[in-house]
Amino acid sequence: MNKKYNYPEKLSIVNFFLDAEGIRKNPIPFHKKYFDKLGDTFSVKIGRTKHLILSRDNDIAEYILQKNHKNYYKSNIQTVYLSKYLGKGLLTSDGDFWLKQRRLIQPAFHKQKMNQLVVNMEQIIVSELNELAEEKSVDIFPVMSQLAYNVVAKSLFHLSASKEKLNRIKFIVDEVQKFLIKEVRLPHKGWWFSLSGLTKKHFLLSLENDNIIQEIIEERVASKVQTNDLLNMLLETRYEDTGEAMPVTQLIDEIKILFVAGYETIANALTFTFYLLAKHPDVQQKVFQEITEIESLESETVDQLQKMTYINAVLNESMRLYPPAWIVDRQNVTDDTIGSYHIKKGTLIGISLYELHRNPKYWNNPSAFNPERFLGEQKKHSMQYFYPFGAGPRMCIGTGFAIYEMCLTLFKIVKKYEIKPVSGEVQFNPLVTLKPVGVEVLFAKR
Repeated sequence: MNKKYNYPEKLSIVNFFLDAEGIRKNPIPFHKKYFDKLGDTFSVKIGRTKHLILSRDNDIAEYILQKNHKNYYKSNIQTVYLSKYLGKGLLTSDGDFWLKQRRLIQPAFHKQKMNQLVVNMEQIIVSELNELAEEKSVDIFPVMSQLAYNVVAKSLFHLSASKEKLNRIKFIVDEVQKFLIKEVRLPHKGWWFSLSGLTKKHFLLSLENDNIIQEIIEERVASKVQTNDLLNMLLETRYEDTGEAMPVTQLIDEIKILFVAGYETIANALTFTFYLLAKHPDVQQKVFQEITEIESLESETVDQLQKMTYINAVLNESMRLYPPAWIVDRQNVTDDTIGSYHIKKGTLIGISLYELHRNPKYWNNPSAFNPERFLGEQKKHSMQYFYPFGAGPRMCIGTGFAIYEMCLTLFKIVKKYEIKPVSGEVQFNPLVTLKPVGVEVLFAKR
């Protein structure tokens, strides 16, 4: 390696490969071990010239996500692996094309537009919760997953799509994501995936998904019906330079991204939040008190949402401990200097948001669940080191949608039920998102 480049403390490639099997199954415990041993930023040399950097340092996160974001593109995991199945949408594109799409789609997620979706969103949540099993142990992730999926599906398509089509889309999205993780974590088995037909099978599933979404779009356009949903908002968008609508193929890609990004992350966050509320009845009681107070002051749902201060704090603290998007990665387009490190272009940098959110350098008693961190003066400090939806220009476009949905779900459940703990320590599987495993609670009627 040219001596003009210098990298953070290096993890021995021997140790890295000795831990490789465990890292593939669950990298988080190994990341913590390396951070504790080597510091908040370390590197691994791969081959003769390539380096990987992993960090839980806020200055580095801020630099690559905000201050110098133009020099840091998404890694091949997003632009190559994900795009193979999800197409070229906001999540999987970069550069001028990404900027053009972001500017086009952003108005559909404006707060005023989101307010228009609230009534439908509330109806879907209430309907889903009518099926909630009471007074017995419930594995909550599948419940929250179905709820979050139905909210995003019906917010996108309202009543345009049949239940069968929506269920098929969910099945395909879940299957493709599971296979994608295998491709990313087991690259040496790529030949087997191809030879066994698994790659082709999942590619064909992705094409089937495209066809289902295209049918829904074509039926909507042919009907000429104006419906208050995200699909209608996206159909009405126009590019600034040409005044033209988004091509149907591009619209399909963006809708696929909204499905993937819009339901599992919310299901994850809600699952972890209900687990934490069950473990902390004092916090749960404060949530209930806020609900009672809000209902005495406001009758309109949008107005109620604006007053959910403590509920928001609870959700933020839950996402601090268990960020749905637990890691973010970038590659630098040109050589760059980050702090005292001079790095070569094409260096892969991973920011462990899970570890940054628990870094004792930024958080007092970081493992404790304490929503007070996100209230009053403490909130200003906490928000500096908090990345549940990313940061900078590429921050998740659906942040407002997600917060509305999570606040409403907490509001409706805690109003009706007392949540009691069943499972012990929380388990999770860090896939594309931080997925809860076997998290059980009990819903007792108030």
